[in-house]
Amino acid sequence: MSRFDDLSGYAASMAPLIDAVHLGVHVASRPLGRELVERLGLQAELLIDLRFVLPARPLTAEGLTALYRYNPVDDAEIELQITQGTLVAADGVLHGTERALAFIEEVYDVHARVTGELWAAHADRLPELADLTGRLLAAGADSGGTAFAQACPPYEPEGAPAGVLLFNRLAVLRYHRADAHAAAWREADLTTDQVIALPSGPARDRIEAETNRRAAVPYGTLTTQERQALLLGLSVLDPPPPRPGVTVA
Repeated sequence: MSRFDDLSGYAASMAPLIDAVHLGVHVASRPLGRELVERLGLQAELLIDLRFVLPARPLTAEGLTALYRYNPVDDAEIELQITQGTLVAADGVLHGTERALAFIEEVYDVHARVTGELWAAHADRLPELADLTGRLLAAGADSGGTAFAQACPPYEPEGAPAGVLLFNRLAVLRYHRADAHAAAWREADLTTDQVIALPSGPARDRIEAETNRRAAVPYGTLTTQERQALLLGLSVLDPPPPRPGVTVA
């Protein structure tokens, strides 16, 4: 069995890689994002987090709790968003207002510019990677939990470039694993606070193993060659840092 056929092991390898690629775009976007936020005068961190949710569907209380299960959003943050005119409460759910959706469109423009520049050398790979990730989202519908259901499918404006599609699809795929992790520690009769404080050792190893088993389900719908292409393609988008003493031209 190759490392691309061990699905649990593959899921374990993919998790930090997806996180790194996702974080890399966020870090590269900060200067332009800061300019956008300052120009519009918004408290916008929550809106950026929910950029692929609010244009697509209302935000339920259950969905919000699941998306932020490790870092809860308090009532004051929601009230702030309502006050600044970016969220409105109706029928027990939260909707993005026109002001929020206009801001999100500009966030997508920022991410289009950043991914276009950041991944320019690998532009030919992006459509395939975006397609494979999109297929994983579709395949995860039955095995995902509450956070994944709230986030998936992500909002995708017409004509969005492959880099933006890939970035947001990876962001949503992370919630499939987050739900898998939550299911694993609940199965072990732990609370959120207990799993956060859980030290390294056999108990955490068992939870990680169960997380990988659950998170691996969508990957089983790809062929071995497709799993290889996805892992290697994302690895190219997140090159390792240069070794100390090595000058990069």
